[in-house]
Amino acid sequence: MDNRRTFLKEAITTAAGLVALPTIGTSMPSNSMPGTPAIIKSEVSGSDGLPMAARIRFAVIGMNHGHINSQVGAVTRGGGEFVSYYAKEPELMADFAKRYPQAKQAKSEAEILDDKSIQLVLSAGIPVDRAPLGIRVMKAGKDYMSDKPGITTLDQLAEVRKVQKETKRIYSIMYSERFENRATVKAGELVKAGAIGNVIQTIGLGPHRMTPKSRPDWFFDKKKFGGIICDIGSHQFDQYLFFTGSKKADVVAAQVGNVHFPQYPNFEDFGDVMLRGDGGMGYVRVDWFTPDGLKSWGDGRLTILGTEGFIEIRKNIDPAVHEGGNHLYITDKKETRYMDCSKEPLPYGEQLVNDVLNRTETAMTQEHCFLATELALKAQKQAQTIHLEK
Repeated sequence: MDNRRTFLKEAITTAAGLVALPTIGTSMPSNSMPGTPAIIKSEVSGSDGLPMAARIRFAVIGMNHGHINSQVGAVTRGGGEFVSYYAKEPELMADFAKRYPQAKQAKSEAEILDDKSIQLVLSAGIPVDRAPLGIRVMKAGKDYMSDKPGITTLDQLAEVRKVQKETKRIYSIMYSERFENRATVKAGELVKAGAIGNVIQTIGLGPHRMTPKSRPDWFFDKKKFGGIICDIGSHQFDQYLFFTGSKKADVVAAQVGNVHFPQYPNFEDFGDVMLRGDGGMGYVRVDWFTPDGLKSWGDGRLTILGTEGFIEIRKNIDPAVHEGGNHLYITDKKETRYMDCSKEPLPYGEQLVNDVLNRTETAMTQEHCFLATELALKAQKQAQTIHLEK
C-alpha cells in the first residue's frame, strides 16, 4: 500500500511538472477547517505563450461563433500560420480584419479552397453548415477543424464519414471543454497514470448563460443548431468516451425540453442523457439556466469516478472557494488534494498540426471524433420531450 501511495503521489506531482505537496496555504479561505484539501500549484508554463514557428498554413471559412478565436489561437500556438479568411457576412469579415490584421480577406470560399498552399481550414459557421463545408474542404485536399457541433444530423455524419474515408483527410471537431480546459487536460494525465484506478463513470454538467439579446436568429432554430444535446452536449460525449475508454456505447435514455422560453418555440433549454459503454457508464446534463449572479457563463463540472478514487473538476469557476477556472480535486484512499491547473499546457493545437504534417492521429482519433458525434446525434434524435405542468 505504501509503495502504491508513493507511486501515485509521484505520478500526480511529476506528470506535468507539479511541485511537491505544500501545507494548506492562502489560496484556501482563512476559516478552512481540518480536512480541507492539500493544495498543489502548477509550475508549468502554458503552451499558449509564445507560438511555435510556423509549420503549416491555415485559413478560416465561417466565423458565426466566437469559438473561432480559440480555434485560431490553438492552431497558431501549435505552429500554424493564419493566412486568409472568408465569411458571407461583411460585418464578421470586418471584425476579423481588426482582430487578425496579419491575415488576408479572401474574396470567396473558392479562393481559399483553390489555394494549394493552405493545408488546414477552420470553421465556426452556423452549425448546420459546418459538415457540408467540411466535405468541400476534404474534397479540395485539405484538412478540417470545426467548432462543435461539427455535424448536426445522422445523414450529414454518414456523408462526412464516406468522404473522409475516401479522401483520408482529417475531420477534427474542437471539443473545447476538454481541449481548451487545463484542468480537464490534467485529469487525463492523472487517469492515465492510474491515480483513481479504473474509471467506472463520468458525470458531465454543462450549464450555460443564455443572454437572448446577444444571440443571432439561428441560435433559436433547432434545425440550424441541431438541438441542445447535439450542440452543447457534444462536449460531454467526447469526455465520456475519453475518460472511460469506451469504444462502443449506447444511449440508455435521453430527454430534452423547452421549459422556460415559450417565446422561442424552436429552442431547447434543457437536456440530459444516460450512457452505457464497454468501458463505463455516463451521465450528461446541459442547460441554459446560468443565473446572472454567477461570475462565469457557466459552472461547468466533470466528475470522474474510479475504482480507487474520484476526480472533480470545476471548469470555469469554483463558486464557494475560487474565482477563475481550471480547478481540480482528486480524492483517493489517502486524502483529498486540490490542484490549481491554471498553468497546465494545452496540447491540442500542436498535436493537430503534427497530425496534418505526419498524417497521424495524436490529437484525437478519427473514430473517436465521429463516435462522440454519433452518440450525441442519436441521443438528440431519440430524446423524449419534457412537458412541465407549471
